[in-house]
Amino acid sequence: MSEQQELQPVFSIEKIYVKDLSLEVPGAPQVFLENAQPEIDMQLASEGKQIDEGFYEVALTVTVTAKLPEKTMFLCEVTEAGIFRIANVPAEDVEPILGVACPNILFPYARETVSNLINRAGFPPVLLSPINFEALYMQQRAQQAEAGNA
Repeated sequence: MSEQQELQPVFSIEKIYVKDLSLEVPGAPQVFLENAQPEIDMQLASEGKQIDEGFYEVALTVTVTAKLPEKTMFLCEVTEAGIFRIANVPAEDVEPILGVACPNILFPYARETVSNLINRAGFPPVLLSPINFEALYMQQRAQQAEAGNA
């Protein structure tokens, strides 16, 4: 292999998997008799870490809660993770890859898992809207910068 080929940037998906899965239906079976439309809340968290030379794990946690005024219908939490190979990339570019590109890859898998799990629990599937991970990453960076200046 030539030196030029060895120094080419590398980004590949090695594995995508469900790392953690949780579903709670605290009001069952009475909750299934409710006719009111629940309020759906979604929270996201993403974490990336190096696990070996050139290999990183990124875990995207999606938490979906459906609440009625007096009770919780369900709480679903899915952590979809992936192992990514990143090599020959400038150090300053690794963090944005872990914070934007990898969650963009993982989100459709997490969205499908959430929808299927909620549907299997006896509720209509929850279809999560697409997420702009670049905007979220930039917002987090701005908050970190503010905290650093405080």
